[in-house]
Amino acid sequence: MIKPNKYLKAYDDQLRTDAETPSAIHVEKLDVLRLVTFAGGRGFITYRDLGSLNEDGISTLVGQALEHFRRDAQITTIEWKSRGHDHAPGLHEALLAHGFTPDEPESIMIGPLEALCSDGSTPDGVLLRQVSSDVEVRAMSEMVDEAFGDPASTRQADALLARLARNDGMELWVAETAGRMVGAGRLEPVPGTGFAGIWGGAVLEAYRGRGIYRALTAARAKSALAQGKTLAHSDSTEYSRPILERSGLVKVSTTTPYNWSR
Repeated sequence: MIKPNKYLKAYDDQLRTDAETPSAIHVEKLDVLRLVTFAGGRGFITYRDLGSLNEDGISTLVGQALEHFRRDAQITTIEWKSRGHDHAPGLHEALLAHGFTPDEPESIMIGPLEALCSDGSTPDGVLLRQVSSDVEVRAMSEMVDEAFGDPASTRQADALLARLARNDGMELWVAETAGRMVGAGRLEPVPGTGFAGIWGGAVLEAYRGRGIYRALTAARAKSALAQGKTLAHSDSTEYSRPILERSGLVKVSTTTPYNWSR
């Protein structure tokens, strides 16, 4: 258990800071919270920890954070990102009482980037490449919505294009077969740390089980290694977690997003 504990400490110390929200438009502090505004009317609430707050203190803070975003008419959704290893008495109940709804928990996975490169040969007939143009980013986002079973939306594409314009290091990778995008994922190197985030991995259902997800992951890991990064981190669904575990990443905790909509 020494390595998972070491990884978890690195996660808390290095990633639960401004490094967590490189695409933020605005960040405001509220006690221990960081209240983050993203493009597209999205609010986001995160923190290093909740300190010694008790149930009453946490409930009060949830209400204050919600009111902060409610005052901004452009904010239509808010995500409160919780972690399973935090000391947070009464947080779940407070969030429900203030109108937040929990999503399914995801596994926080961390491990060496090199491990992700060892089992990621590109399947025959599949092309892996980066995309950055308006047309391709929008096509990628539409494909990802389809892969996750979500309604098609322009919000994610708009946010990704805004980030690419800021040149903050994010890379968008796609997998194509017969000229069709069938998989995608983001790489987010974290400045000032040894970490790179492996995010948004998605493959269309009809193309799963062929090694495309692993190949996309390996391509992003190789790019991060070339930039001097050594560790990968990812919030993984139960679909992607076993793949990352087989490549040497370990589950150090869980994260559950709680969502509020105006």
